[in-house]
Amino acid sequence: MTFNGLNFLGVLVAFIVSFASGGIWFGPKTFYPIWMKAKGIPTGQLDSNQNKPALLFGGTIIGVLVQTLTLGLIVTSLQHAGLHIGISEGAFIGFSLGVGIAMFASLSHRLFSGENFKVWIIETSNDAINLTIAGAIIAFFN
Repeated sequence: MTFNGLNFLGVLVAFIVSFASGGIWFGPKTFYPIWMKAKGIPTGQLDSNQNKPALLFGGTIIGVLVQTLTLGLIVTSLQHAGLHIGISEGAFIGFSLGVGIAMFASLSHRLFSGENFKVWIIETSNDAINLTIAGAIIAFFN
C-alpha cells in the first residue's frame, strides 16, 4: 500500500461524514438512550470517572481518522492494481471491512467480558455503516 495517489480530500470528507454520522447515531433522539441503558447506565449520565470529553472525543476522532485513512489506502491500492473501483464498489469494500473486521473483531472480546449483546450491535453497526459510506465517498473522490 502506498500514499501515492491517495486523495486526501476524499479521506477528509469521508472522515467528516463518518464523524457526523456517529454523532447522529449516538444522538439523544437516536441510539444514545438505548445504548446507555444496555450498558447499565439507565440515567444516561456518565460518572466523573467516565466523563472525560477530551479523551472520549479525541479517541473517537483518532479512531475514525485511522479507519478512513486505512480504507482510503485500500481503495487507492486496489485502483493502482488496475481494478475499477466506482462508488458502489467502494461502498462494498467499506461494508465488507466494516462487517467482516470492525464488527466481528470485537465480538469475542465482548462476549468474554460479559458485555450486553445489544451494546455490541449498536456500536459496531455504526462502524459498518460509516465505513460503507466512507468507502463510497473515497471511491467517488478517486
